Amino acid sequence: MEATISQRLDRLPVKKIHKTATILIGTALFFEFFEVFLTGVLASILQNEFQIDEGLMPLMLGSSFFGMFFGAIFLSRVADKYGRKKAFVINLAIYSVFTFLIALSPDVTFIILFRFLAGLGLGAQPPLCAAYLSEILPASKRGKFIAWAYTIAFLAIPIEGFLARFLVPLAPLGIDGWRWMFIIGSTGAIIVFLGIKKLPESPRWLELAGRKDEAEEIMKQFEGNDGRVSEPALKQTTSPAKAKVAQQLPFSAIFQKQYIKRTLMMYIFQILQTVGYYGFGTLAPIILSSKGYTVTSSLEYTALSFLGYPLGSLLAVPLVERIDRKWLIVLTAFGMGVFGMTFGMAETPLLIVLAGFLFTVVSNIFTSTFNVFQAEIFPTSIRATAAGSAYSLSRLTSGLLPFILLPVLNSSGATTVFMIIAAAMLLLILDIAILAPRTTGISLDTVEENTHAS
Repeated sequence: MEATISQRLDRLPVKKIHKTATILIGTALFFEFFEVFLTGVLASILQNEFQIDEGLMPLMLGSSFFGMFFGAIFLSRVADKYGRKKAFVINLAIYSVFTFLIALSPDVTFIILFRFLAGLGLGAQPPLCAAYLSEILPASKRGKFIAWAYTIAFLAIPIEGFLARFLVPLAPLGIDGWRWMFIIGSTGAIIVFLGIKKLPESPRWLELAGRKDEAEEIMKQFEGNDGRVSEPALKQTTSPAKAKVAQQLPFSAIFQKQYIKRTLMMYIFQILQTVGYYGFGTLAPIILSSKGYTVTSSLEYTALSFLGYPLGSLLAVPLVERIDRKWLIVLTAFGMGVFGMTFGMAETPLLIVLAGFLFTVVSNIFTSTFNVFQAEIFPTSIRATAAGSAYSLSRLTSGLLPFILLPVLNSSGATTVFMIIAAAMLLLILDIAILAPRTTGISLDTVEENTHAS
C-alpha cells in the first residue's frame, strides 16, 4: 500500500530544506522573545521617562501579554484552517508594524496600546513554529532541531540585555536609546517576514486539507526529484496506509473525549509554567532595583543572568532526544524552583548573577522541551488550535502576573515572590508526571493513535 506523506516525511534524512526552515523559524522566534522580554528589561527606564506610577506599571508590563492571549486563540485557528505559512506572514506583519509604532509613542498610553496590538501578532508564534517544525522533521530528529530553533531564538534575550545596557544611556541620531530597541525589533521582523514567505507549506497539513497535488509538489523539495529516501529506525511506526482527508474540526474538538485529558493537562501546565518562567524574566530587573541596585547595575546583572537562556536551549539539543520529554520537563521545573528561591534570597552581586544564570539555564532546557512536547500530542488537524489555545492561557497569566507579583514584591519582598514561583513549579511537576504521555522519538501518527486509544 502507498505510504502517507506523514510516513514519508518520518523516513527522510535531515536535509538542507529542514536546516533552512529551522534557521528561519528560529529567527522568527528570536524577535518574538526580543519583544516579550523587552518591556521587562526597559521597565525601570520607561518608568523614569514617563513618570509611571505603581498603579499603571502592571498594565504596561502586561499589555503585550493580553494581546498575545487573543492572538494565540484566533490566529492559531488561521493556521489550522488556512495553513501554517499564511499564519506566519500575518503574525510577523502585525508584530512589525505595531512594534515600530511603539518606538514613536509620545506617552505611556500609546505604548500600552501598541504593545497590546503588537501582542496580537506574537501570541500564536511559539506554538505555530513548533507545530510547523514538528510536521516537516523526521520523528527521530524532531526534538533536536526544534531545540536548535529555540537556541537561536533565545539568543535574543542576552543580546537585548547587553543592547539595553549600552544603548539606553545614549541617543543616536537624537533618538532615545530605548526607542532604538523597538526599532531594531521591528526592522528585524521585516527581514524575517521576507524569508518566511519562501518557506514551503506543511505537506502534512496540505494532505489533510485535501490538497494532495500541492502536497506532492512540496514533497519533491523534501525527497528530491528521484523520490528516494533513507529509512531511519523509529521507536514505533504505523503500517503504511493512504491518508484520509481530514474534516475541518471546530474549536470545540479539543474538548472531545479523546483529547480532553491532554487539553486540560496542557491548560494547567501553561498557567503554572508562566508563573515561573515569565515571573523571573519580566520582574528580574525590577526585583534588583527593589534590592537597592541602580538601573545601570540591574541591567548589567540581568544581562549576565540572561546569558543562561541560549545556553539552556543549547543544552536541550542533546538532552531532548535522550531523556523522555515528560521527565525532562519535571527535572528542569524542579531546578527552576530551587534556583528561583536562591535568586530571591540572594543579596551579593555574585550570588545574584550565579543564581539568575542557573535559573535561566534550566528554565530554557525546560521551555525548549515543552515547546517540542506540546506540538506532538495533538493531531495535525487541530495541532495549532490546541497548542495555541493552551499557550493563550500562558499569555493571559503573564499579563496578570504583574498585578499579582508586583504588590507581593512591594509588600513582602523578593523571597516571597519566589516562594510563589516554587509552589507553582511543584504543582506543574505533579501535572506532567501524572497526566503527560510519552512522545520522544515516536512518529506523530503513533502519538495520535495513542490519543484515541487512551
